[in-house]
Amino acid sequence: MEYYVIGDEDTVLGFSLVGLSGSAVSSESEARSAWEKVLENRNYGIIIITEGAADLIRSTVDRYLFSENFPLVVEIPSSGQKSKRDLRTLVNEAIGVGL
Repeated sequence: MEYYVIGDEDTVLGFSLVGLSGSAVSSESEARSAWEKVLENRNYGIIIITEGAADLIRSTVDRYLFSENFPLVVEIPSSGQKSKRDLRTLVNEAIGVGL
C-alpha cells in the first residue's frame, strides 16, 4: 500500500524528498484530476491532502473522510499554516501506526 500527496508545491516537494508520489494543485480542476488519478490506482491506499487542496474539492474529500473505507484520507495543514499538532501525530492518529 502506497501513500499519495495532494497539496501545494512545497508540501508535495517535501514529501517527495522521502519518496512519496504526489500532485501539486492550485485550482479545483487540478485537485479533482489528482484525486481521480489516485482513485484509479488501487496501490494508493492512503491519500495525504492539505487543507487548502481539500477545500477545493471539500464535498468529495468529506465523503471519503466520513463514509468510505478505502482509501484512507489524512488531511494535514497546508504549507505555512500553523497546527496545534505536528504532522507525525496527525498521520499516526489517522493510520494507527507509529512513524
